[in-house]
Amino acid sequence: MIKNYLKVAWRNLVRNKSFSLLNIFGLSIGLTVTALILLWVNYEMGFNQFHEKKDRIYQVYNKYPVDGEIWTWNSTPKVMASAIKSDYPEVEEISRYFYNNTFLFSQGDKNLKSTGTIVDPSFLKIFSFPLVEGNIETVLDDVNALVVTETFAKKMFGGAPAIGQIVKMDNTDTFKVTGVLKDLPSNTEFNFEYLLPWAYAKQRGWDDEYWGNNSIATYVLLQEGTNYQAFSEKIKTLRRAHDKDAPDMVTYLYPYTRSHLYSEFENGVEVGGLIDTIRLFTIIAIIVLVIACINFMNLSTARSEKRAKEVGVRKVVGARKKALVWQFLGESILISLLAAIVALVVVVLVLPSFSELINTELHIDWSNPWFWVAILAIILFTGVLAGSYPALYLSAFKPSAVLKGTFNKINTLITPRKVLVVIQFSIAIVLITATIVVKQQISNVQNRKLGYNKDQLIYVNMEGAIESNYGSIKTELLDTGIAASVSKTNSPISESWSNSWGFEWPGKSLENKTLVHRMVADDAIIKTMGLRLKEGRDFDLRKYPTDSTAAILNESAVKLMGFENPLGQTVKDDGMDWHIVGVVEDFVFNSPFQKIEPMVIEGAKAWFTMIHIKFNPENTLANNLASTEEVFKKYNPNYPFKYEFVDENYARKFTSEQRIEKLASLFTLLTILISCLGLFGLASYMAQNRIKEIGVRKVLGASVSGITTLLSKDFLKLVGISLLIAIPISWYAMNQWLQDFAYRIELSWWVFGLAGSLALAIAFVSVSYQAIRAAKSNPAKSLRTE
Repeated sequence: MIKNYLKVAWRNLVRNKSFSLLNIFGLSIGLTVTALILLWVNYEMGFNQFHEKKDRIYQVYNKYPVDGEIWTWNSTPKVMASAIKSDYPEVEEISRYFYNNTFLFSQGDKNLKSTGTIVDPSFLKIFSFPLVEGNIETVLDDVNALVVTETFAKKMFGGAPAIGQIVKMDNTDTFKVTGVLKDLPSNTEFNFEYLLPWAYAKQRGWDDEYWGNNSIATYVLLQEGTNYQAFSEKIKTLRRAHDKDAPDMVTYLYPYTRSHLYSEFENGVEVGGLIDTIRLFTIIAIIVLVIACINFMNLSTARSEKRAKEVGVRKVVGARKKALVWQFLGESILISLLAAIVALVVVVLVLPSFSELINTELHIDWSNPWFWVAILAIILFTGVLAGSYPALYLSAFKPSAVLKGTFNKINTLITPRKVLVVIQFSIAIVLITATIVVKQQISNVQNRKLGYNKDQLIYVNMEGAIESNYGSIKTELLDTGIAASVSKTNSPISESWSNSWGFEWPGKSLENKTLVHRMVADDAIIKTMGLRLKEGRDFDLRKYPTDSTAAILNESAVKLMGFENPLGQTVKDDGMDWHIVGVVEDFVFNSPFQKIEPMVIEGAKAWFTMIHIKFNPENTLANNLASTEEVFKKYNPNYPFKYEFVDENYARKFTSEQRIEKLASLFTLLTILISCLGLFGLASYMAQNRIKEIGVRKVLGASVSGITTLLSKDFLKLVGISLLIAIPISWYAMNQWLQDFAYRIELSWWVFGLAGSLALAIAFVSVSYQAIRAAKSNPAKSLRTE
């Protein structure tokens, strides 16, 4: 019986090549989109899940009330780890993790700049990063121990054994390789090529016992059977007991396995994060697959008249409805199988481009049996979903009606096919609207006034001998005409790396805990960055030596502090007084989608990590870069010259939104394409069933344009209904999405008008071919049997 079903199904596919190809093409698009999205979802859901002890690993978090809200963050004081380990027996292991640092390693003439971190020896006992060589119990015990990854070892030592090799770091301290780690998998939040022991941080004076310094991550491995929520309750007041400046601070544990997907908190409560994007695109995958199935249903039922007599004859000779249902389901599953094969080929071809688009290296594990189980499940699900309605519809025909040709009800006001088309185009219009709004929001923010000039502006990290030779470097850059201005800072102008709610100023209330951002500059910060001065002046250490303790405020900081005449006023930060010499307009230093927060730019008494260089615009950019490299090579010969343009750094702030916009555009295009195929099938169905009516109308003098309009208007009405359904849905959805941005566009009526116009135009193009073809047909052929 099954063999007979397959034989009949194959014959029908071959006999109706055009419809078969359209069905396979439509389903393969849906399956391709679904497969790509599910591959990405599987990758993200597997993030940080490979650690053997993952169910017992937690990260220390903090909660603190600020301005009526509860702030949540995961950086901790360095001293907290030892306090937790010594006081709480529920802790099996604990490790501090210094946020990544980049150092230059050298051996003879070989130099390698690599990114790594400093951890406690217990780090490798908590996390499953297997050692290829070395003893996990002692590998980080020595102060000069160095654990490297396979990639580091290959780049530094070539094919020579890594264990025992001696290297210098930053041409100062010597380290001995004591272990080699297997390269880190891609689905981990950690990103390092080497590990240094915490003892080295102590030796260099980077460790401290200040409870107010939140500068590292702390990871805890609890004893088996320990309830982390009960333990969190025990350490709740740990921070308060040691830090008099944080009387309301709450310390607690957060499951490490959730940190990647659930990273957003509001008022101290977990509200989502990447999981929201995963859910969104999972829904999109389901929608696209359902639309492809709807398309299959429309195309299948469009051939109902051709299959009706077959059903009638089969029923007359004794076929039961159940057998017919299985026959038609078999055909749909066969088409689903062929579509899946096409989809797999397409996925393999486009996977590199898709990986590049989402900035994630995806791959297919062909050897994983669960992959093939999932493929089979999707084939069966798609085949049954797409074929269920046609199977039930066609198998329900009555032999007496179909053999007389009286079963059609084409003038019914509401039919399942019409409902399916309305659903398809409602979704398409919502996606078109979303794409327009996302693109408009990104464009609006990109054109936002920055408050500084990012053109011809670079920054260089201070490493090696740059700090000691800064004066000579600056002088040569300025005297040779390479640079128009040079300034030292503690962060790029487009970012904020330091903040505090501990700033003090005259009249500040005890309840005021507003977070104030902190930037540091030595000289000419306004000139170098192109900031817009509102009142006062720039830093000028040569003319005003006391500018080493001067400060420049942005407008938001002046407003927060309530200064009517800010010049000459004093603000206090970490026990030091800073006198205000200037006020600049607000400038964008964090997310361009959010409001600008208070900023204090402190003078040269603070610390520096990088140099900003404003190039002389009279020279070409290539010449400026080449000359700058020569200067840095002269004064810092052991380090490669690495720089970054401020405008490129700023552009990366839009990466996430631009990725969503590109994906939305892609999936919208594919949804429209599938919807058009469904509309094409319905147009074919209509033309097929009204062929004799069209013939009569032509005999009575109807024109081609008149008949085309007659056939098209029914479809345009369906799209009009879709528009009425889609507009309120898309308005609500996009209005909710925009609420996440403080700096956002207002939804305009023309967005919905444009989306509706595009949908109507697409629908008209989809049906016009069939309508015109039917209108031009010879009435003699359609009426010759009458």
